[in-house]
Amino acid sequence: MNPLSSQLHLPPWLIGLLTGGVLGAALLEGLILQWRGQPYDWRAFGTTLGDMVGRRLVDLLGTALTAPLLLWTHAHRLDTLTLATPWQFAALFLGQELAYYGYHRAAHRVNWFWATHQVHHSPNQLTLATALRLGWTGKLTGTVLFFLPLVWLGFSPVAVLATVTLNLLYQFWLHATWIPKLGPLEWIFNTPSHHRVHHGCNPEYLDCNYGGVLIVFDRLFGSFVAERDELPPRYGLVHPVTTYNPLRIALQGWLAIARALRATPDWRARLRVVFGPPAPALPASKPARNPECLCPTLAKSLSHGVSDA
Repeated sequence: MNPLSSQLHLPPWLIGLLTGGVLGAALLEGLILQWRGQPYDWRAFGTTLGDMVGRRLVDLLGTALTAPLLLWTHAHRLDTLTLATPWQFAALFLGQELAYYGYHRAAHRVNWFWATHQVHHSPNQLTLATALRLGWTGKLTGTVLFFLPLVWLGFSPVAVLATVTLNLLYQFWLHATWIPKLGPLEWIFNTPSHHRVHHGCNPEYLDCNYGGVLIVFDRLFGSFVAERDELPPRYGLVHPVTTYNPLRIALQGWLAIARALRATPDWRARLRVVFGPPAPALPASKPARNPECLCPTLAKSLSHGVSDA
């Protein structure tokens, strides 16, 4: 067995420590908000726990698919970058930030990736627990492809995955609604203010602020939107999810795609269903409960909806 393959996972003790820490912080936030008299959706918290359990089970299959691809790419790398200098660390960080920006933008603009990512945007209340609701099918849909160029250039899969993990850990605190704007830091870094906008389902806030640690790529590529004091974000999907069933939330995007494919007459249209960009939000009078994502045929297929549970 390639010695790298045993390093593609974090040690179990570290996973447990990180999971316990972020869960504890999310639980503490809920208790404090409730103590202060603010509403807190504990059923959504329970749904997030269910999402975490399901994702852990599915990840076993996803890792089996992505690890060989990472190892093959590393075996055919252009060079070996050992992170022996500060410049290599900086290059890995910035390269990972750009790769994450590309993935995150695609996760909102391509139905194939949005079917998973809409799970993260499904809570109707933004809390620290929202950061932990990530869906079950991310590793099965090819998200690793966005980070393979870094491995091909010469960074080890271990270094790349560790950097992505640190990126995601940084984003945990961004899901706090009680942290104000942070002055000059808002120009360079992704902050809770920027991420509140990202999670907003207001038409003015859709599809923006895709950065991980940095916000500079959003500013460079025209996807940055600032939070407006007169326009508080509304959280959740454009057409809110009304179920607390983690299985339904995890699969609703894929079921909608399947229904749309059955109703689509030709292959070109079917490719648009799967890989096309999101459709505009449906009018409020429409009965479909559609996330802000899907092509017209796909949106129509959601007229079946996701029922309360």
